[in-house]
Amino acid sequence: MSEESIEYQTILSADSLYHVYESKSEEGNVVALRGLHLKVLPGEAVAVVGPSGSGKSTLLKCLGGLMKPSAGSVSLADKNMTRLTGKELVELRQKTVSFIFQEGNLLPHLSAIDNVAQPLRHQGISSKIAESEAKKLLIELGLESRMKGLPAMLSGGEQQRVAIARALITKPKLILADEPTGSLDPITSREVLALFKSLHKEKNVSFLIVTHSSEVADFCDRALELRDGRFIAQHGQGFEVEELAESRELLIDEMGMVSLPPDILLKMGGAGRWVVDEVNSNRLILESSKEEMAESLITKNLVLADICPACRYEYKDETQLCPECGAVRPMIVKKGE
Repeated sequence: MSEESIEYQTILSADSLYHVYESKSEEGNVVALRGLHLKVLPGEAVAVVGPSGSGKSTLLKCLGGLMKPSAGSVSLADKNMTRLTGKELVELRQKTVSFIFQEGNLLPHLSAIDNVAQPLRHQGISSKIAESEAKKLLIELGLESRMKGLPAMLSGGEQQRVAIARALITKPKLILADEPTGSLDPITSREVLALFKSLHKEKNVSFLIVTHSSEVADFCDRALELRDGRFIAQHGQGFEVEELAESRELLIDEMGMVSLPPDILLKMGGAGRWVVDEVNSNRLILESSKEEMAESLITKNLVLADICPACRYEYKDETQLCPECGAVRPMIVKKGE
């Protein structure tokens, strides 16, 4: 049976994942991940959303086999990575997964076409074939005129497209992306997301993206909120309750936002709006309100605004910049959602 014909139950999964950074400081060791469960199905796009220090990058490194977790297991294409030898792990990653980082991580001394061809050369494919495949991808991504350019000669958006081409050249089943639009301007960011959507729908590529951007989360089928190393909420399609933290703690961030474990929410009668009846340093009592539920922490169903919030210009097309004042056209929640 060929590699392409194999059907996997999950392209990526993690079970009871913990990671601890050892420290000799007075604060002691840092627990970055706290018993996480995660599944990504073939062809599914999943976002992990959370603030700085929540454990997003540590999670991505553990899931991609770049870092060994302190406890728990990670499976890629139904193979337990924690039980593989170093050589076996490298071979599995080469066949299955590619990475895209915020800064692109292009080799500065290589041209765009050489950067893209490099992963195939590492697999023992001849330079001629590797360059031919790299050229096809760069043309497909609109970079035909920039193939010979060094990274320093490319714009931020062009560098990210080269990084995406490099990730795609091995025909991965899964792309792991760390803040892939974090260093881009809003318009270039939307162009990259449009490319991700095309890959997701037309080539059935799975994505797991760590981000703080609601626009990136909106592209994905579902999104998980990560706080202090725990998944505390989930939004979108195909919920897996086991992925949420088993802890019954109530987490309140610096902005006063609250998330509840699903079993507690079920006992409260489901989603809705609640008013504070009593509060002190040790006790909080909530009462149900008949008003509609407040907006989710993760905004879904975003569309381009019809009116410029700066000068009130009414847009007539899909332009990204206001013709009157030059402001970037914002994304808003679709009416009726």
